[in-house]
Amino acid sequence: MDVLTSHVLVLNRGYVPVRTTTVRDAFVKLFSAVAEAISVEDGSYVGHEFHSWAEISELRRELDDVPPDAEWIHTPTLSLLVPRVIRLLRYDRLPVHNVKLTRKNIYERDNYTCQYTGKRLKSSDLNIDHVVPRSRGGKNTWENLVTCSVAANSRKGNRTPDEAGMKLIRRPGRPAPRHHLHIPRTARRYRSWDHFVSDLYWNTELEDE
Repeated sequence: MDVLTSHVLVLNRGYVPVRTTTVRDAFVKLFSAVAEAISVEDGSYVGHEFHSWAEISELRRELDDVPPDAEWIHTPTLSLLVPRVIRLLRYDRLPVHNVKLTRKNIYERDNYTCQYTGKRLKSSDLNIDHVVPRSRGGKNTWENLVTCSVAANSRKGNRTPDEAGMKLIRRPGRPAPRHHLHIPRTARRYRSWDHFVSDLYWNTELEDE
């Protein structure tokens, strides 16, 4: 991958990660004073504007004091260490995304509680029930999927709750959007990101077949 198109983590003014950008865009933001480069020194976050970052880059190059995964951008007059984290100086917002329709997120919405019996169970004892069965036109939607025990799911079978003599303890619905950081699947993971981004995992959205 070309260094200029590789990824840089972007923080908002409150040091919360909001997205990634390219090295090219990161340098444009640094040079225009829209953002500062962030380094972690002795457990503290230190911000550097463009000229300060250029001076530090030159000093570290002379002292050979760079991490093993460091990359550089060279110009006719400068050698610049690529910053892997930048902070936007006038941006406070957080990215908000709709919650994916996944088994795990349905369980979390319903607090790992069977929506027919009210019993909270381990995930291994739970299943997903279509309130209106798929054979009757029911879809994979937040409003038609609920957490239920394996036993309740078996009892209900291919029937509606009314037909099975069962009652939902709560009407299912779509969760409110929440803050979510999207890291591109192809992004290389940099050690400096670990100060701001916890372990990431991917889950697959449930889709109608």
